[in-house]
Amino acid sequence: MKHNKLFLSAFALILFFSVSTTSFAQLQAPAPSPAASVSQVVGFTKISIDYSSPGVKGRKVFGELEKYNVSWRAGANNPTIIEFSTGVSIAGKNIGAGKYSIFITPQASGDWTIHLNSKANAVYAYTKDGKVDEAALAKDDAVAISVSPIPAPETFERLAYLISAEDNKVASVTFMWADVMLSFEVDTQVAEKMEQFKATF
Repeated sequence: MKHNKLFLSAFALILFFSVSTTSFAQLQAPAPSPAASVSQVVGFTKISIDYSSPGVKGRKVFGELEKYNVSWRAGANNPTIIEFSTGVSIAGKNIGAGKYSIFITPQASGDWTIHLNSKANAVYAYTKDGKVDEAALAKDDAVAISVSPIPAPETFERLAYLISAEDNKVASVTFMWADVMLSFEVDTQVAEKMEQFKATF
């Protein structure tokens, strides 16, 4: 009987170390650019942004890591995706409900361009021989927004997006990373949707 108990104890100990070792082996280091998301309902529209958040890590971001005059994915890893649950208006242009990838083209001076890609493509879909084909990329813009970069009040170590709407009608979408902030407005067309609703009765 003692031998059986000793055997069972030894077996349990071996099993414990086996499971612990397997679990430890499966544990992975944190992602360098962790996944992140932000969403908010503005008016009748849910606006969501899914992205990966790279760090500055002591690097000069704009002009070196992300070259001027070259469009990039406005995040890391997978495409940065913005989704609207209903149609909206951006920079005076109506765009339908759905998903759009965000690209940003930084400039050494003057306005930068934020592209909402109508096909929700990755920037690599427009890359040939290691270079972004800017003309091909622009053809798939649902809208291209010229924005003035705002010097950040502090260094944002992690790339982040913010959605805000004081009047619950027009949303302000803000990109923040390193020493730069960019914002654009999304008109959720509350008045137009109310008129459409009234017209159905």
